[in-house]
Amino acid sequence: MDSSTDAVARIQDEWRRERPDLDVAPQGVIGRLHRVAARLTDELVAVYDAHGLAEGDFDVLATLRRAGEPYERTPSELAEHTMITTGGMSKRIDRLERAGLVARRASETDGRGRVVALTPRGRETIDSAFTDHIANERRLLDQLTSRDAAELERILTAWLARLEP
Repeated sequence: MDSSTDAVARIQDEWRRERPDLDVAPQGVIGRLHRVAARLTDELVAVYDAHGLAEGDFDVLATLRRAGEPYERTPSELAEHTMITTGGMSKRIDRLERAGLVARRASETDGRGRVVALTPRGRETIDSAFTDHIANERRLLDQLTSRDAAELERILTAWLARLEP
């Protein structure tokens, strides 16, 4: 299907007919970007699921793994790095702790604070899941030429810099 006959183009054509007073050109980019994001999410979540993880679980485990040894962060650091509320983070940590993938302990530097750390099983799980995740991302990106992928990254990086504070 070429871009002139995809669902977004058909929607734009209908709006041009119904609302010729509006420039619906932005739908071409935003609509397709939204659809691509939804498809990519589906493809990424399938890999997480194959490892018994939800998208948020993967995010927390990956954030702990990226911290480096001893693979731990405070719950507030996890929330900051994953852009999740502390309440939502607490539920994720509870679920991951029940699964034996993380453990909580008292902070050595803050008597009232807690630290969340990867367990050996958690590290094994995220290392395996991340290996498959990167292969999946490569498979998805290989649908573009390397030049198109580089240009898309440049454009998205610039756009995101303008949208995020």
